[in-house]
Amino acid sequence: MLPDNLLVLERGWLSSNNVVFFEGEQAALIDSGYVTHAGQTVALLRHTLAGRQLTRLLNTHSHSDHIGGNAAVTEAFGCQVIVPQGIDATIAEWDEEALLLSPLGQSAARFRHDATIAAGDELELGGLNWRAVAVPGHDMDALAFHNLERRLLISGDALWRNGFGVIFSELLGHPADGGGLQAARQTLDALARLPVDVVIPGHGAPFVEVEDAFERAYRRLVAFEQDIELLVRHALKVILAFALLERRQLPRADLPDFLAHLSFCQSVNARYLNLSNEVLAHELARDLIRVGTLRDEQGMLIAT
Repeated sequence: MLPDNLLVLERGWLSSNNVVFFEGEQAALIDSGYVTHAGQTVALLRHTLAGRQLTRLLNTHSHSDHIGGNAAVTEAFGCQVIVPQGIDATIAEWDEEALLLSPLGQSAARFRHDATIAAGDELELGGLNWRAVAVPGHDMDALAFHNLERRLLISGDALWRNGFGVIFSELLGHPADGGGLQAARQTLDALARLPVDVVIPGHGAPFVEVEDAFERAYRRLVAFEQDIELLVRHALKVILAFALLERRQLPRADLPDFLAHLSFCQSVNARYLNLSNEVLAHELARDLIRVGTLRDEQGMLIAT
């Protein structure tokens, strides 16, 4: 399904996938995972590289589960870091608000980037030619990478097997962006026009059921467009699930206070739901337990 010189290290949901390109005695990488997995990321890369020199690390976008290992990877391998053009100033200033670190209660180790890449730019990775494609929505400056010859798409969080990443930009109140849902629809339309046989997503295994994935993504997008509260609750549940994946467990009694310290949660709750932190905590925990994402063991919420 994939060329021999391309390897996907599938990581799960706390850390994004790592996409490794072999280039003779050298190699390149797309995305580095979450900061608490940085040691594991470096160990996986050392084993995978088998003595090759990692020369480049590219990021699809600036969310914590994609850039969190950048600092550790650059320290271990001395590689160049290349980020999407729209986030270079935010990275340089290390604006934790703009990077959605402090608002979501997430972490990343500060790093320095060496260059930027923009939509329409072409580059060679693993002996193949790739074109950077703008995929705003989940992150307004995000990029995907498309190879026409092998009909491959590295989609980041713009397209998964069963949906896409949370459309945070719709909920942050940034009218200058034109709306995250509108941007996500334009992104799906643009990606659907590309010749693609295999998608390498930011999370989950690579897949060939491309048409079905687009159908699922459009259905989810329509649901969010028709009911913004559905998007709000989805976003809050994703944030809580991510927090529990990182922390492993949290006393259920502490959940209202935990939510009270996340500015994103407080902002969208005040704008769309207007619930007390106690009620919000109860509803989020209930819904995540119901679908099996969390379990309650004697008052302790545990990620499953």
